[in-house]
Amino acid sequence: MTSSGFDVLCIGNAIVDVIARVDERFVSHHELVKGSMNLIDEIRAEQLYADMGQAIEVSGGSAGNTAAGVASLGGNAAYFGKVKSDQLGAIFRHDMRSQGVVFETPAAEDGPATARSFILVTPDGERTMNTYLGACVNLTTEDVDRKTVEAAQVTYMEGYLWDRPEAKEAFKLAARIARAAGRKTSITLSDSFCVERHRDSFLELIRSSVDIVFANETEIKSLYQTQNFDGAIKAIGADCGLAVVTRSEKGCVVVVGREVHQVPAHPVTAVVDVTGAGDLFAAGFLYGHTHGKSLYDSARLGSLAAAEVISHIGARPEISLHSHAEAMGFL
Repeated sequence: MTSSGFDVLCIGNAIVDVIARVDERFVSHHELVKGSMNLIDEIRAEQLYADMGQAIEVSGGSAGNTAAGVASLGGNAAYFGKVKSDQLGAIFRHDMRSQGVVFETPAAEDGPATARSFILVTPDGERTMNTYLGACVNLTTEDVDRKTVEAAQVTYMEGYLWDRPEAKEAFKLAARIARAAGRKTSITLSDSFCVERHRDSFLELIRSSVDIVFANETEIKSLYQTQNFDGAIKAIGADCGLAVVTRSEKGCVVVVGREVHQVPAHPVTAVVDVTGAGDLFAAGFLYGHTHGKSLYDSARLGSLAAAEVISHIGARPEISLHSHAEAMGFL
């Protein structure tokens, strides 16, 4: 941590991604909902792993990807998440720290193994995630370090945390600490299925405790149970001080009350794997927002970071985003 503290503290499920390319038949054969995130048990995890063929293992998890993106842009990032003291847990901790993220959450000595997500990438670049939460269930209020929260300009969490009551309480505690210290809070809605599971709870949280909301078009429509995008944008503008809604190739909209700012997407030569696009968009936006950039320029940084990550397999940058942004004239 520098003397100026952290730009962003990310709280989420610490997950090692196991990524494989599959065809459409694999998805249908295993009766998966394409494009969704499915929670699975250890038996199901072993079945998928046995069937999926060659794969690569990289540290992931939505908020972990965002923390890595902030660090790649040159920001000061911290992370709360639970792993077990096993091989995958050691890999995750090493990966986070090697990217410059401060990750001090103690590993669990017993209980479930470190979480993993089997990410199946079909030829169209769409990803279907099947997640065994494992040690993630052990993240509790005891893992919330008050000094780290107070030192962070923004405390950012992933909606997936809401699937576990203990993790949910951990974020709520962090949000209270952040706000008491005059800091900001933020949430990403994660996916539309997550929104459906926790709609009322999300709305209550957003209205009472969140300063910045990240969502995509499908998620924001699901949150307000409407197919009218403009209506959903108007609703989030009334419920939250700042919202950023991504729309894939259409770019994004930044919503501040009744003001709606349209920001174009950064051009992409080819979409290889959309895993992590929203995570890296949030990283770019939050980096810009915590470094005095305008909302428009922060969104442009988000689009640049997202464009980089969808150009290759894996949910974390393969190049220095800071160098990339400088070369593009964004920094």
